[in-house]
Amino acid sequence: MTECINGAQFKQMVLFGAACITLQKQSINDLNVFPVPDGDTGTNMSLTINTAGTELKKSQPSSVSEAASITASALLRGARGNSGVILSLLFRGLSKAMKGMETADAATLANAMQEGVTTAYNAVMKPAEGTVLTVSRLAAKRAVEAAEEGLDVEGVLEEALKVGYTTLDETIEMNPVLKKAGVVDAGGKGYLIILDGMLRSLRGEEIPEVKEEASNDKADFNVFSDEEITFAFDTVFIVRKAEENISLEPLRAYLGSIGDSLVIGEDDESFKVHVHTNTPGSALTEAQKYGTLELAKVENMRTQYDDVAAGKKAHSADDLDHEDEAPEAEFAAPEKRYGFLAVCAGDGLAAAFRDLGVDSIVSGGQTMNPSTESILKEINRTPSEVVFVLPNNKNIIMAAQQCVGLTEKQVLVVPTATVPQGITAMMNADLEAEDPEAVLQAMTEAASHVSTAQVTYAARHSDFDGFDINEGDYLALLDGKLFGTGQDLDALLHQVAQTAADREAEFVTLFYGEDVSAEDAEKVQQAFEAVCPQTEVSLLPGGQPVYYYIISIE
Repeated sequence: MTECINGAQFKQMVLFGAACITLQKQSINDLNVFPVPDGDTGTNMSLTINTAGTELKKSQPSSVSEAASITASALLRGARGNSGVILSLLFRGLSKAMKGMETADAATLANAMQEGVTTAYNAVMKPAEGTVLTVSRLAAKRAVEAAEEGLDVEGVLEEALKVGYTTLDETIEMNPVLKKAGVVDAGGKGYLIILDGMLRSLRGEEIPEVKEEASNDKADFNVFSDEEITFAFDTVFIVRKAEENISLEPLRAYLGSIGDSLVIGEDDESFKVHVHTNTPGSALTEAQKYGTLELAKVENMRTQYDDVAAGKKAHSADDLDHEDEAPEAEFAAPEKRYGFLAVCAGDGLAAAFRDLGVDSIVSGGQTMNPSTESILKEINRTPSEVVFVLPNNKNIIMAAQQCVGLTEKQVLVVPTATVPQGITAMMNADLEAEDPEAVLQAMTEAASHVSTAQVTYAARHSDFDGFDINEGDYLALLDGKLFGTGQDLDALLHQVAQTAADREAEFVTLFYGEDVSAEDAEKVQQAFEAVCPQTEVSLLPGGQPVYYYIISIE
């Protein structure tokens, strides 16, 4: 029996849940009824919660409040795709309800689960039933009832899981698409796998082993010389605030006077500093005026450079078995009023956006959705007061919206669901307008008039939208809905061209992918021109993966 959980137990519960969903992510991916090989639910949820696992492994939380806060903060920045964002919201509410608590009993945990559901529902503009929202809501409702009946923490989770799995089975009847495919909701199943892992942790089961992939995210010291290192010590530290609303502006000014590459991130309870300086001791001493120093890492970049130049391994604080985050991305001071960031995959698409004035590109949107943190880093690198974000994928919009409030810059998300919508939005950005909301409205309005066709292949067998689809078939989507399928690519493209002609499109732009030759793409352009003689048809190399063609119809 478990009457209360402490910080160490909550940490292990999250680590156990993360391991469980990582092991089962492919089975969750297989529940995705949409046959397009895009970023899948299991992958997004696994990557999202493992960001929390990474942070928790670096800490020894002294309370359930601290453990929940670390989890929520990491999930917020690591959220990928809509399913990852909703998962982060469920834990954000959980953290909010546990704030300031040393331990959590059954009633506290149940109420925290309920607060998580409320947070998720409030953040989703149009909550759909038969999804993870439904599963988590009814599971939390039963958890509250079980706590009122006097069950302990394990009993509350057991009852929540029973109702959760019953509800999961019922999602087939709640959602017509799921019913036709005969599968349950993928996000709901992912959430229950994590919750079940948390319960198994409390029962004392051994955490499943998960093989970790090696990271290639290493600094390249060969890109600069010793003379370029003005401030030698790369200094990173975390301070727990002495009081919640303490102003860090005097500290920011001081650190800026003794170094560069300064970034300060904070939440209600603590703040983290990254700065390059020649006097790290002074930085740490000054910071302690604002709270209690918890973690610090100081590395000499000059000696690291010398080691690499001599063909040796660069010495790091990590060699002392002391783990900490890599330095955060630099914060670019505003040089102009408006800046723009676009998400896309493919060198050609990136070049098209840059030609239109986009400052920063985040790679993603096809087989991999970028995390909120990846988007946030590029927002901070954009040298403007206001940053407009173009997600260019409906599954990235929510992750982009989570960046609002995480930076000093004003962030406005243009809800572009496709690359062509993003390009048209950029073409209608008024850099002279005084009101950024007016700019956002104009870009959003312009994007709404663009139709997008995408031609790809089926990653799995499926019976979807009246189409009997076999793995490997060519697929055509129009504005996110399945438009046609078959084994003849030319015939499918002809259908798209005919639709453009029927709509009397003035402009058609064909972006061809990395698996299409320029010669084949030119033939498709000619075919479109033959079917749409009154339309201006343009051809550009997109270089995108997965989609053979992305087609803008205006």
